Amino acid sequence: WLKLSAAPADCALGTCLETPPAMPRSSVRIGGFSAMWGDIPLPQYQLIHQGNVDYLMGDYLAELTMAILARQRKKDKRLGYARAIVDMVSTHIMALKEKNIKVVVNAGGMNPLGCRDALRAVCEKAKIPMKIGAVFGDDLTERVGELRKAGGKEMFTGEVMPDVEFTSANAYFGAVPIAAALSEGADIVVTGRVVDSALALGICMHEFEWKPDEYDKLCMGTCAGHLIECSAQCTGGLFTDYQDEKWDNMGYPIVEVSPDGSFTLTKPPNTDGIVSFGSVAEQLCYEIQDPGAYHVPDVACDFTSVKIEEIGKDIVRVSGGRGQPPTDSYKVCATIPDNFVSISMMLIVGHNAADKARRTFETVLGRTRKILKGLKMDDFIETRFEALGANHFNPNGDESNATEVVAKIGLKHKDRRAFGIYGRESVCCGVSMAQGTTGFGGTGVGGKASEVLRVYSMLVPKSQLGVQVAVDDKSFEVPVPTTGGFPGSASAHVVPVPAKMPPGPYERVPLRLLCWARSGDKGNLANAALIARKPEYLPFLRHAVTAERVRQYFSRRVQGKVERFDMPGIGGMNFLLHEALGGGGMSTLHSDPLAKTFGQVLLLMEVDVPVSWGLKARVSKL
Repeated sequence: WLKLSAAPADCALGTCLETPPAMPRSSVRIGGFSAMWGDIPLPQYQLIHQGNVDYLMGDYLAELTMAILARQRKKDKRLGYARAIVDMVSTHIMALKEKNIKVVVNAGGMNPLGCRDALRAVCEKAKIPMKIGAVFGDDLTERVGELRKAGGKEMFTGEVMPDVEFTSANAYFGAVPIAAALSEGADIVVTGRVVDSALALGICMHEFEWKPDEYDKLCMGTCAGHLIECSAQCTGGLFTDYQDEKWDNMGYPIVEVSPDGSFTLTKPPNTDGIVSFGSVAEQLCYEIQDPGAYHVPDVACDFTSVKIEEIGKDIVRVSGGRGQPPTDSYKVCATIPDNFVSISMMLIVGHNAADKARRTFETVLGRTRKILKGLKMDDFIETRFEALGANHFNPNGDESNATEVVAKIGLKHKDRRAFGIYGRESVCCGVSMAQGTTGFGGTGVGGKASEVLRVYSMLVPKSQLGVQVAVDDKSFEVPVPTTGGFPGSASAHVVPVPAKMPPGPYERVPLRLLCWARSGDKGNLANAALIARKPEYLPFLRHAVTAERVRQYFSRRVQGKVERFDMPGIGGMNFLLHEALGGGGMSTLHSDPLAKTFGQVLLLMEVDVPVSWGLKARVSKL
């Protein structure tokens, strides 16, 4: 790293040290320490002191988080960011400096510059100099009127922008400004709204000097970020085979990325959890729609060709992703006040518990509706009853044998007073209706209501927004590609394995014996992916688990169509379920607004497989 050179005449030692230009890294290690605002401190300590990482990245933002931060900033202009990052840096600033670990997070929320200022104060108090970078320009809340005049429409439903006050509106920026901040010497980069995976991609673009048109590399950097942005979800968190691991000292993810974009994924030694083909393949499928067109601002990713290979205990190699030019638009996620909602629960125990619970709800709701009509008030906009514990989620389940049921009751109305009436009428449930009725967890059956927000998503041309970066006192606009050029989904060119039914005789088993599964949400869409445990299972799975069969299986929950996308690189299929979440996000009355249950419920589906596969004997083990 250092070389001797001829000394100038006034150099007393006759020689002096000359520092050559910095050499590109042969790889970069990135640890994912936060999956959400409110995540625990354990991964911070673990990755800093056991992970041998160059960077830490952390995701703090969701749609609801942005709305909360927007309201905080409205009350106090100094607020509006995730305070947790300030606590994290305060706790670990000495170790971060000593180990030269840089931090990239989206904790800036609605106020990246305020977050930067708070981190500066931490550094000044500790007397440890650090350069703090901020990425901003994504906040379009003050430009909602301009977007409305331009004819903005909801990108999924076509709804014209309503003439109401928006709580928040933010564009999802990409990785280029993060790379720019790091190139200016930032030790910590805080962003507003960026796509989660951009936190890792920005690091890779900076470290390896990837160009904006090196799409295969950008795809793999995005893949690395996608896998670790939910932290332990790729190291055993939410894993189908939970029985194969412990969670006490959960291991958190580290990706070691090479200049060509391929990477390994592992966790610190002597930690719990698991890194395997299955755990990582599951997370690859989390919250994706068409795997041949996974859109982020910098690249359109083709994940259908991604390969995952176990190369040691708790370490996998990931490669093979391909990229295409992105679109010319940013996705903008806005939040709008959407009436009031009440969610309450009660426990009913005894024979025919589900029937008793349903009759109780219908009786109280009927009484309330009569009162509302008498007061010339509108009816509820939406109501929902769920008998949790009576196979509510299982399409094959029978609720008649349930003897313990939690009745979950959801109500939506534009007037708070309606919930007070419902709550007053529900008080008598425990004395004049079904025996075995009691409160549950303090929530009872009352009528407390809260204002809810719904998500409104739209597309805005990249050319209309300026991407801003500040590092210390230097601020500048970062040029980003705006022309797009996306040619269409790579899924159109995927050649899947032929669907085939092997010869019998057959026996009936649940899908979980043949597959891993993972599901997630995007607005009112749910995805549920299946990954074959063995390559020889995939032709059968393509024959037995069709889009139409999945649609019928989930007919009680899914109102729209179901699409199937093949992912031959991992031996998987991704099912995209439309109109599956009652509107989705924050405004739904469903018990599973984030689509966490669809994958596990799909694994309950029974299929006829060859007896020669010997799967029946494994039912009790999985």
